[in-house]
Amino acid sequence: MKRALLIIDMLNDFIRENGALPVPGAERIVPSIKSLLSAFREKQQPVIYICDSHQPEDAEFEVWGSHAVKGTWGSEIIEELKPESGEPVIYKRRFSGFFGTDLDLTLREKKAEEVVVTGVLTNICVLYTASDAYQRGYRVVVPSDCVAAADPEMHRFALRQLKEVVGATVVDFHREII
Repeated sequence: MKRALLIIDMLNDFIRENGALPVPGAERIVPSIKSLLSAFREKQQPVIYICDSHQPEDAEFEVWGSHAVKGTWGSEIIEELKPESGEPVIYKRRFSGFFGTDLDLTLREKKAEEVVVTGVLTNICVLYTASDAYQRGYRVVVPSDCVAAADPEMHRFALRQLKEVVGATVVDFHREII
C-alpha cells in the first residue's frame, strides 16, 4: 500500500515561541516528525506539506487573530522540516488541507492509498484534514508523538475522535509505522 506523509502547519507562527499563535509544547514533536520525514524520504515515499497561508484581512482572524499571513516569516515552514526540491507544498486558508486546495488531486497523482498525518493542531487542522482524507477513501494513520494541541484535553479528545469516528489508526510512537 502506497502511503504519503502529510506535514500540517509546522510553521514559525505555530511552533516558535515568538510566533503569532505558538502552540505550547509543539517544539517537542519536531524530532519525531523529522525522524518520520527522513524515513519517508529514504523509502522515496511521498511527502506533502500543508500550510496555513492567509491574506492580510482573512475572516478567520476574527476568531484566531492574525497568523500565517502569506509572505511573512510566520507563514514559513520551520527550518528543521524544510521541503526538499519536488516535495509539494499545499497552501490552505481553512482548517482542512482539502478545502479549496488540490491536495486530493496531488495524493491521487502520487497513487497514495494511506496518509500519515502529522503536525498541529491535533484538534483542528489535523482532525479536519484527517476526517476529509477518510471521507475521500484514504486510510488514515496518526502517530500521537507527531501531533500537538494547545490543550492536553483537546489533544486527547481529537485522538479519540480520529480513532473512534474517523477510523484512523492512532499509534503512540512514529517508529511503529516506519
